[in-house]
Amino acid sequence: MSNTKTAKSALISVFNKDGLAPIIKKLEELNITIYSTGGTEKFIKDLGVDVTPVEDVTSYPSILGGRVKTLHPKVFGGILNRQNNDSDIAELKQYEIPQIDIVIVDLYPFEKTVASGAPEQDIIEKIDIGGISLIRAAAKNFADVTCIASVDDYSEFLTILSEGNGSISLEDRKHFAAKAFNVSSHYDTSIFNYFNSDNAIPSLKLSETKGTVLRYGENPHQKGFFFGDFDAMFDKLHGKELSYNNLLDVDAAVNLMNEFKEEDPTFAILKHNNACGLAQRATVLQSYVDALAGDPVSAFGGVLISNSEIDVATANEIHKLFCEVVIAPSFSNEAIEILKGKKNRIILIQKNIDLPKTQVRSCLNGTLVQDKDLKTDISSDLKTATKTAPTPEQIEDLLFASKICKHTKSNTIVFTKEKQLLASGTGQTSRVDALKQSIEKAQAFNFDLDGAVMASDAFFPFPDCVELADNAGIKAVIQPGGSIKDQLSIDYCDQNGITMVMTGTRHFKH
Repeated sequence: MSNTKTAKSALISVFNKDGLAPIIKKLEELNITIYSTGGTEKFIKDLGVDVTPVEDVTSYPSILGGRVKTLHPKVFGGILNRQNNDSDIAELKQYEIPQIDIVIVDLYPFEKTVASGAPEQDIIEKIDIGGISLIRAAAKNFADVTCIASVDDYSEFLTILSEGNGSISLEDRKHFAAKAFNVSSHYDTSIFNYFNSDNAIPSLKLSETKGTVLRYGENPHQKGFFFGDFDAMFDKLHGKELSYNNLLDVDAAVNLMNEFKEEDPTFAILKHNNACGLAQRATVLQSYVDALAGDPVSAFGGVLISNSEIDVATANEIHKLFCEVVIAPSFSNEAIEILKGKKNRIILIQKNIDLPKTQVRSCLNGTLVQDKDLKTDISSDLKTATKTAPTPEQIEDLLFASKICKHTKSNTIVFTKEKQLLASGTGQTSRVDALKQSIEKAQAFNFDLDGAVMASDAFFPFPDCVELADNAGIKAVIQPGGSIKDQLSIDYCDQNGITMVMTGTRHFKH
């Protein structure tokens, strides 16, 4: 098997014709025979380039409204024959099958059609049959055939074709074959996931075609990669490349701030995936100042996120802090220039796109998949467990605390007052420890807990937590309930003038 093949013919059948014209012209210049069909054939003719219709090869018209065009032995025989096999060569001659050396395909846009909200019949018609078959055949026979399976590869192919004057190495053919199977496998995964949207078939198929090699993983001795379309979600205005840990923090920040969409200006500061500061105020400046006050020590090197445009006054305050990332839906021009004052500071404009509704993580020798916790506690969920009901102001603070608690690592306790995070206990092995940590942090930053509210991500099995909270000054508590000993905590609250509401929904976050 010769390492390099000089192409004499090409079959082209593409949906996206952007960037195709220079390839057509180069094939003409190299005297490579072109076969095509349908809209691609017309496109080539309109360029003034000779093209042989596939129908002339197969002696069979395009049928069933274009559903069957290239599915024919003379087409696939021309692609799949082994050029060093005497029997294959003889059969090509016997059945008048033309040799095909290059196959260029760009599939119907199935994913884009699904994303557009098109009716099912339109989606089904965008399941490519001929194209995907051509890709598989050409990629399988990379020993003799070059397969270009996506518009994304047109430019690279044109360079190789031009530099080799029509000769393409085995290494390049195998490289394009790998890319082709990446395209075909991703395409089939998308189709399966569409049909299995209700998860009736317990099968997990993930496919991400946009991958980024990170500097390293969680620690410098670990390799790290990000698979996803980061640019679809953010405009990166400035700063160094995001690290593995940056991305985890950005993910936590975005999910937390989604709880406060279209609300008054809200600012959060996160460290190691947990909020160390969060406040909602009349202005973005005041929301930042009060968020920072929640824990100015932990804020060092943190990730900052706002639900409102960051203006020049807020940028001036942020600039005083060493932080890794600043995220907002928009920035004033002056704010951007100020924040660019630190060359490594990452500035991201968050776009309004839908996030996945499932979570996936490796576990043991397999994978865990679950629905995201998309439940946000609202006032109608609250059931007053104590004799004293919460005031309207307390309800606002309790729900505010619940949103933060939902996005803080378990076990967690969160204290808030007047829509400001005062302190939280995060990732503790006991709820009592989480509560003690919250009290200690609040006291360290001189917060008065008298009249503050407390949120817990899970129930209290004993009254010790509400007793500690009472002694610290807490006047209202929100928790899911569900312990067989709930009444012990309720009785303590009733005896000590504390209001307790239950949501019925636990918000563990591991």
